[in-house]
Amino acid sequence: MTGGASGSDDEQPGGGAPGQPGARAPGYPPSGTPPSPPPGVPAGVAEGTWPPPGAPVDVAADEQPPRTPRDGATWLLFGALGFLAGQVLSSIALTVVAAVNGHSSDVSKLVASAVPPAWVVISGLVGLWAGFVGAVVVTSRARGTGSIRRDMRFEVRGWDLLIGPAVGLAGQLVLLPLLYVPLEHAIPDLGKKLSQPAKHLTGGFPGGDLAVIAFLTVVVVPVIEETFFRGLILRGLVRALARTGPVLGPALAVVADGVVFGLAHFEPLELLGLGAFGVVLAVMAYRFGRLGPCIFAHATFNLVAILSVAYPTGMLR
Repeated sequence: MTGGASGSDDEQPGGGAPGQPGARAPGYPPSGTPPSPPPGVPAGVAEGTWPPPGAPVDVAADEQPPRTPRDGATWLLFGALGFLAGQVLSSIALTVVAAVNGHSSDVSKLVASAVPPAWVVISGLVGLWAGFVGAVVVTSRARGTGSIRRDMRFEVRGWDLLIGPAVGLAGQLVLLPLLYVPLEHAIPDLGKKLSQPAKHLTGGFPGGDLAVIAFLTVVVVPVIEETFFRGLILRGLVRALARTGPVLGPALAVVADGVVFGLAHFEPLELLGLGAFGVVLAVMAYRFGRLGPCIFAHATFNLVAILSVAYPTGMLR
């Protein structure tokens, strides 16, 4: 069950003074008892605040968790614990599978290789995902409604099939090239170095293994990571930073979410691009109030990365 709002200042809804509503996008509404709405505006929705102009009104979302800054901080704590648990579970999964395959003595070498075996990649991903999913489930049950779909705003609409892929393509074909142009002369072979993580994930695999990795990367990864980063983490950040103001709070939240997303991949050279695209995904989640557009954008972004590695080597032929 979620905790209710207390009478202390740090539990007041919104980002302004205690008792005043702050601006919110759908799915990130203020908590507590809202002021009386103007005539014709549904209860719980103050005109000119939440939702923003043109956004669909979801009155039920007014009671969406996390309801207080303290709850938001708790969501972030669960997320951090889930991430750490994922790292541990990933190591355990790799150790177990390596023992089964007879590679216990050289598992570290295989993980660090430029193109590790498919079982290394899959084992590591499954362990990490277990931590992410576990954090989402525990958070929903302990500090939410118990419904992951409702708490994380896991919703897909028809327009998401157009919006998401367009943003994903723009991220790979426009955003990343623009970000890395200033670094081309400073870092030798920048393009080759930037493509190395994708080759580490998909390069050198035979057709069957590549198909499995591609499915996991394009279908499973976006669903799990968006639920974790743009569901649990972003919603926790927005609520935890509510006291900083109705504009500054969400701005800090989406930037912090993008930075966390980039850092979580442990790729220093790719941090700039992944962090920037993470901010784009966070803005989408905040603005639309659901994960659908982000999932399809993330899937398209990953698909383009895989194709850029697979086609030059002839793997898809």
